[in-house]
Amino acid sequence: MGVFDRLTGTKYPDSGVAPLPAMEVRAALLALNGTGVPFGVRNARPAETADLVAEWRIMEPAVGSSLSRKQWERTLKIRMRLVTATREVRTLDEQWAVTWAGDSPRRAVSREYGRGPAPRVSKQWTYERGPDGRRRKVETFSFDSREMKNPLRNAVLDAGWTWRGALFKL
Repeated sequence: MGVFDRLTGTKYPDSGVAPLPAMEVRAALLALNGTGVPFGVRNARPAETADLVAEWRIMEPAVGSSLSRKQWERTLKIRMRLVTATREVRTLDEQWAVTWAGDSPRRAVSREYGRGPAPRVSKQWTYERGPDGRRRKVETFSFDSREMKNPLRNAVLDAGWTWRGALFKL
């Protein structure tokens, strides 16, 4: 595996895995829906220039109070194109983030967009009293983008295909 493969997140199947037909790879990816994963896989729209899209929308809990209250809405997409000639699934990661502000969040104060592999982890904690009366930190929110990418990548690798990440276009 070369430097570019590491940069893009490209993974190759184990040498003993026989590659499945493209329709079975597609079916394996679509079968992830309803298995308890926090995202959905669907057929791509024509403008998305892909075969399949995995999408996850997250609304993080608000922080602050009244006018200083902020809340982040995140959308992660992985666009996937099945290339039968090379038995690979080319992928492009995209992320959007919108920061909402106000007592009942209505006003977008910032927007972000990025593409390419970018693992994202977000956690929030609060303090509360434990059974022994001591203060302890309790996780109230957790988000890890690997919860989306790992099942998709594993389905592709288990089908004997290469998972090829992209930085700019499919």
